[in-house]
Amino acid sequence: MNRVLRTLAVVSASLVCPLPASAQNSPPWPPGDEIGMANTLGAATWQRCATYLANPKAKSYELSFLRSNTMPQSPFAVPLRENAKPTVGIPGTRHAFNTDEVVSGDPNQQGTQMDALGHFAVLPEAWDGKSAFPSGGATYYGGYRQDEVKPTPDSPLKKLGIDKVPPIVTSAVLLDAKAHLGRGSAMAPGALVTARDIEAMLEAQGLARRGLVAGDVLYIYTGWGDNWQDPDTEKFYYTKGPGLSYDAAKYIEGKAVVLVALDNPFTDPVADGFLAGKAPPAAGAPPGLPFAIHHHNLTQAGIHNIQNANLGAMARDKVWLSCTIILPLRTQGAAGSPVRPVAIGAPGQ
Repeated sequence: MNRVLRTLAVVSASLVCPLPASAQNSPPWPPGDEIGMANTLGAATWQRCATYLANPKAKSYELSFLRSNTMPQSPFAVPLRENAKPTVGIPGTRHAFNTDEVVSGDPNQQGTQMDALGHFAVLPEAWDGKSAFPSGGATYYGGYRQDEVKPTPDSPLKKLGIDKVPPIVTSAVLLDAKAHLGRGSAMAPGALVTARDIEAMLEAQGLARRGLVAGDVLYIYTGWGDNWQDPDTEKFYYTKGPGLSYDAAKYIEGKAVVLVALDNPFTDPVADGFLAGKAPPAAGAPPGLPFAIHHHNLTQAGIHNIQNANLGAMARDKVWLSCTIILPLRTQGAAGSPVRPVAIGAPGQ
C-alpha cells in the first residue's frame, strides 16, 4: 500500500507543476455546513421515492457485494481480516451464542463502501514525497482547515465524518454505460464516462426529459463490477478500471446529485499501469490531482462516493429509475463506512 502511494506521488509530481488548489470556500449552503449535497434530501426526495415503492411490479435490489476475507481488497487500505469465534455459553444458563471479531484491516475502506466528505482534502501545492507530509496545510470541503477536521494524527474527524451523513432516501437514476459505451462489454481500464456520455445515455434510456434532478443518486454501470470475484484468486479487479471524467464530475455537481456510485474500485478512471506509475492520470485531470473525481466530489462539490457498487442485476432488469436507501454506519469521526445500498424499482420491458 505505501509503495503504491509513493509511486503515485513521484509520478504525479513529475507530470505536473505545483499549482495552488484550495477547497471550496463558499458552498451553496449556510456557513458551517458539513453535509454538502445531502442538503437536498427531504420531503421532496421522499415523495419521489413513493412512486417507485408503490409500484406493484417493483422489486428490491441489493447493490452491495458480500463482504468476506477473500473478496477483492483495496491497495490503499489494510486488508480486512475477520474471525468467527467459537460458540460459547453463560454458566448456569441454557444460552449459547456466537460472535465475530475484526482482527485487522480498514473495514471502512474495503468492500462496498462510502466515502465521508472528510476522506479527502487538498494541499496548496503538490507534495514531493520526500519531505514530511504537510498535512497542516490541507483544506477540506467548505474551507475547513486541517486543525478543524483532524487536529492530531490519531484524532478522528471532528468535522465532515461519516457520522454527519443523514439517511439517504431518494430517487435514483441508473445509467448503463456497459451497454451504451462498451457495446455490451465492460468498459476498458482508464475509459471515461463524460458529461456528453451521461446526456447521451439519458437520451438512449428515455430519460432525457426527466434528466437528473436535485437530490438524485446516480448509479453508473460500467460492467467492471462483473470482474468482482470471491475468492479473489486472480487479483485483477483492484488493479485498474474505468471511471468518471472531470467534466462529468462538474456536470453532476451542476445537477445537485447527492451521491454517485459506480461498479468500479476507484470512482476515478485508472488506466492499466497507473497504480505502478507507468501511465498518466486521466485526460482533463487538474495539475497535481490525479484522483480528480475524489477531489472534486469530496472537497469541492460535497457529493459522496460509493465504490464497488453491485449494479449488474438492476442493469439487466433495466431499472433506470428507483427509490434508493443508503445508510452508512454512524461511526464517530470515521472517514468512510461499509454500506448496504438498496434500490426498489420496477423492471423495464
